[in-house]
Amino acid sequence: MASITQRKNGNWQARIRRRGARAVSETFRTKAQAEAWAAGEESDVHRRVQRDFRVADRTTVRELLERYEREVAAGMKSAPVVHYHLARFTDDLGHLRLSGLTPLELTGWRDERLRFVKPATVRRELQTLGSVLTWARKDLLIPMPENPVSAIRLPPAAKARDRRLEDGEEARLLESLKDHAAPVQGAKRSGNYRVGTRNIWIKPLIELAIETAMRLGELLALRWENVNLKEQTAYLPDTKNGESRTVPLSTRAVALLESLPSKGVDGPVFQVSSQAVKQAWSRALKRAGIKDLRIHDQRHEATSRLAEKLPNLIELAAVTGHKDLRMLKRYYHPRAADLAKKLG
Repeated sequence: MASITQRKNGNWQARIRRRGARAVSETFRTKAQAEAWAAGEESDVHRRVQRDFRVADRTTVRELLERYEREVAAGMKSAPVVHYHLARFTDDLGHLRLSGLTPLELTGWRDERLRFVKPATVRRELQTLGSVLTWARKDLLIPMPENPVSAIRLPPAAKARDRRLEDGEEARLLESLKDHAAPVQGAKRSGNYRVGTRNIWIKPLIELAIETAMRLGELLALRWENVNLKEQTAYLPDTKNGESRTVPLSTRAVALLESLPSKGVDGPVFQVSSQAVKQAWSRALKRAGIKDLRIHDQRHEATSRLAEKLPNLIELAAVTGHKDLRMLKRYYHPRAADLAKKLG
């Protein structure tokens, strides 16, 4: 936008204000000269904007998604999940130009997608697309009037799971994780030679998860070089939220670690793959007759138990690694009478 003003000395100043950039100005002897310069500058700005927006006209959604996966997503811890989200948008919207990826287009995609999957899934997918478009605008400097994802209503987030071990479930679960011989003769011929988990790493891993609130990935990445049984600590150099954490270990957790056959040898504490753990978990639940229980639920179980011992949210967060204290409030249920005593 241009403004033309006359100075005290009789000259005329033309000033151009550019969005997102510094204003520029020039001084002329006549008003006509100032107006002509301003008109030329505005025309040049308009041509540059039109030229820049042609990038969004030439680039397809598919091309952007493929580039994002190569340059950004490949290095993410959540790469498999992000890959799935990107593939979904490539199939459904990859044919569009970036300039055609409008809020109206995304609203139609959202409503159609909600016919087949849960709202929380659609929300996560759209959040991934929003990250891609933000990257395109800020890192690739592809001009777009706005991020179309931010202009539409996202489906509601899923409610946090609060599944805990019910009466008797922990005992049944741990029993099913033991390695037992079949109780009757002839069971080998019927495919039931062993009743339980033969993998020696699964049971102590699950027990340690319940005791420490460590994630499955953190337990599988734990190395003996980072475990100090004397100090009762386990150092995690790289966690889900991208930060390191030192986990305090209870005496029971120390005992579990001391019982492992890998103790004293540098390397992984648990010499087992994630897939093997998940398969053993699924089979153990079936043997124990337990339904709707996930491995990650044991982090919730452990945090709930720790909250009873560590009523201070800051201390609890230091153990569990939660960055947002609001996520821990649901574990903290102080009684009003106890709070009144603290107040004096």
